[in-house]
Amino acid sequence: MAVAVDFVRRHPYWSVLLVAVVGLAVAALLFTRARQRARQRAEQARRDMLIAVTDAMSGPEFERWFARLLEASGFRQVTVTGGSRDRGADVVAVAPDGRRMVVQCKRQSAHNRVGSAAIQRFAGTCREVHGGQLCVIVTNSFFTAGDGVRLAQQLDIALVDRAALETWAWTRTPPPNLFAAR
Repeated sequence: MAVAVDFVRRHPYWSVLLVAVVGLAVAALLFTRARQRARQRAEQARRDMLIAVTDAMSGPEFERWFARLLEASGFRQVTVTGGSRDRGADVVAVAPDGRRMVVQCKRQSAHNRVGSAAIQRFAGTCREVHGGQLCVIVTNSFFTAGDGVRLAQQLDIALVDRAALETWAWTRTPPPNLFAAR
């Protein structure tokens, strides 16, 4: 420390120049990192607009992808809760209108559809266990026609299939049936 003080006393101009150069180097480094992070976020946002990216994802990756879509669509307090002990709540968020939304994410392969059993299981936990005011099942595939879809309508569970999810991802506007719940 004494050496530095002695140097500053003997070379005030060089000291100022040295501090300025170091300061500029640090500022340039911070600026470069900020730009790099901004580019990465922009690239992620572009990828997130394409539903096809979900086909190669794992279940947890799909849950995180959907959570980012919710945030980009104006939802708040978005939390990914998925896991083997989530009891059907993969993502929980607060909708723009203030209601608590509980989401079950179903990432399927192209030929698999979400059936009645998944809808029935979610119906049993969304409101009673998780306190959901908006209950939603989202899939990158489709739902099987029949009892499950009718049950979802009866129990006021919004179903978002691949077509609706693709439009949502592209426009950042949730499908109208999402907010039709009581």
